[in-house]
Amino acid sequence: MDLQDQLKNLFPDHVQEETPPPPSNESGIWIQDDPIICKYEKRKGKPITILEGYTGANEDFKILAKDIKTKLSVGGSFKDDKIIIQGDYRDNIMKILKEKGFKVKRVGG
Repeated sequence: MDLQDQLKNLFPDHVQEETPPPPSNESGIWIQDDPIICKYEKRKGKPITILEGYTGANEDFKILAKDIKTKLSVGGSFKDDKIIIQGDYRDNIMKILKEKGFKVKRVGG
């Protein structure tokens, strides 16, 4: 006899209400209200795209970084709460993030 059955025996008139699941997308990543900043820089003469401003868990941001790198077939890293992607892929990254439900703000160039 589990806990639910015991509670039904104690309170037979109680009707259990179902709560809706919390909002998230298909991959389980937390969607924030503030936009993610997508900016372009050059380091040592090579272009990079930097994503910053995610307020969720670091593990979710790492999953998001891996997903972006896989979809674009590019290299990159996750450092100091920033995703660094090799190359100028701002348009493609913004499209991927908008499909996932994020708000994105483009900064620079």
